Amino acid sequence: METIAYDIVIVGGGAAGLRAAIAAAQISDGLSIALVSKVYPMRSHTVSAEGGAAAAFGEDDSTDLHAFDTIRGSDYLADQDAVEAFVTEAPGEIIQLEHWGCPWSRQPDGRLAVRAFGGMSVHRTVFAADKTGFHLLHTLFQTSLKYERIVRLDEFFVTSLLVHDGQCSGVAAIDLRDSEVRCITAKAVILCTGGLGRIFSFTTNAAINTGDGMALAYRADVPLKDMEFVQYHPTGLPGTGILMTEASRGEGGYLVNKEGQRFLEEYIPSKMELGPRDILSRAIMQEIEKGRAFDGPYGEYVHLDIRHLGEKKIDEKLPFVRELTTKFVGIDPVHEPIPVRPVVHYMMGGVDTDIEGRTPLPGLYSAGEAACVSINGANRLGSNSLTECLVFGAKVGEQAARDALEAPAPAGDSEAHQAEAEQERLISAYLDKAGGRERIAPIRRDLQAAMERGAGVYRTEESMKEAVEEVRALKERFRDLALFDRDRAFNTELVAALELENMLDVAETVVASGLERRESRGSHTRRDYPDRDDERFLTHSLAFFTPQGPRIEYGDVTITRWPPAERKY
Repeated sequence: METIAYDIVIVGGGAAGLRAAIAAAQISDGLSIALVSKVYPMRSHTVSAEGGAAAAFGEDDSTDLHAFDTIRGSDYLADQDAVEAFVTEAPGEIIQLEHWGCPWSRQPDGRLAVRAFGGMSVHRTVFAADKTGFHLLHTLFQTSLKYERIVRLDEFFVTSLLVHDGQCSGVAAIDLRDSEVRCITAKAVILCTGGLGRIFSFTTNAAINTGDGMALAYRADVPLKDMEFVQYHPTGLPGTGILMTEASRGEGGYLVNKEGQRFLEEYIPSKMELGPRDILSRAIMQEIEKGRAFDGPYGEYVHLDIRHLGEKKIDEKLPFVRELTTKFVGIDPVHEPIPVRPVVHYMMGGVDTDIEGRTPLPGLYSAGEAACVSINGANRLGSNSLTECLVFGAKVGEQAARDALEAPAPAGDSEAHQAEAEQERLISAYLDKAGGRERIAPIRRDLQAAMERGAGVYRTEESMKEAVEEVRALKERFRDLALFDRDRAFNTELVAALELENMLDVAETVVASGLERRESRGSHTRRDYPDRDDERFLTHSLAFFTPQGPRIEYGDVTITRWPPAERKY
């Protein structure tokens, strides 16, 4: 088996992974860095982000105000030391992207333009029209090309972490060209693999967002933190899940029910369309339950109306919204309102890390949506996520680089044996397995349906218990899986099977954590426990792997300067 040695291995080629690679390369010319991605980096899900990136720039803004908005938005579950580090370093990261060539939108006087976003007290979201993620990812990717010591391993799928003497010392990864496992050793491994939205059927997430990094860490006995907190974005296109960016509301768009009312007056009159995503998603669901929504072929929905903004402003500030609605639902938002309903968008939880991105397993780090540091707590504010990728991508890259400079290189023998065992597992469990009766698509469909029923915008004890049982039953069905495709070159069915294995593991942590949190906080809304319970649940959930299913423990929330209070807007 081929063994490849690097100082640092970064799994994932999106914003967090690229920023980590650049930061590590800047620490020392002597470090070798591998960027391992199952897709070409410019196909990473960061490219889909639309609205913008938050940082305190304006004269009426401050880092303290940004911190307070973030903590209040999190329903006081965010670690406040992490939030303070985040808001302090955010402006510098935006300026750094500017220097690297990101084409931020401008005010008439040449300064960076900022727009309103939900839950923010002031306009603090910088943007590049409504294709911010596209331009940000291009900028990071092009910048990474300056560093010859950053080696890209595109279309490599990491299937397991290599651990020796209690230290993460590399990864086993399939080269998709031939389905052969490569043993890739490293002094530091950084997981930047993004979210897990594909465990739900109606999601804004790309097909690649299958919780891979979370599952890798979980199976290596690293806890997954706050997995019950799944964010629903209030405005997804029915039928496709395509996101109608929050910038649509930030620029002045309205949410309207079938009676023509701006119904948010009943739910959050002080903020209206600029309320936090969890509150707006619940409001739309209540309008549906009250019979005040429109009926359509893909379920009930409300309208996002931006017609009053005018064609000039829409084409200048929201051109991608117009392009998406025209192409996918045949609606020109200049002339017609847009159908929208809540859609799974983001995972607040993830791999348990400290502020520098270190996990409880020495040698293993994580950043971006795959990680839970935690600045988002129970609900992320829109436009904090891109900045989070930049700030904590930089921090984890720097920390891993410093650690790698002092760490000895793995000997490689144990790692090679583990990688060989992984190759044998993949062959026996998938490529050469005969007689299996189950197929990927039915299990995946049933998983997504179970998650929609059990872990939606509103949850109950009964719905979550049923989801726990259904996911366990699906894991049993997965044992009887067999593939049609036995070829070795670009075997996409093998990749889909491995992704489904990851989806099942992380989905189980979501429903198990949610079942045990008997309160309502942020995105986790229990009809049977409608109130927030700080006495029992002002705490992070920690899901640990066991053969019988997740073991749920709890850890402290760091409070610095903002004591928990009622979440008011």
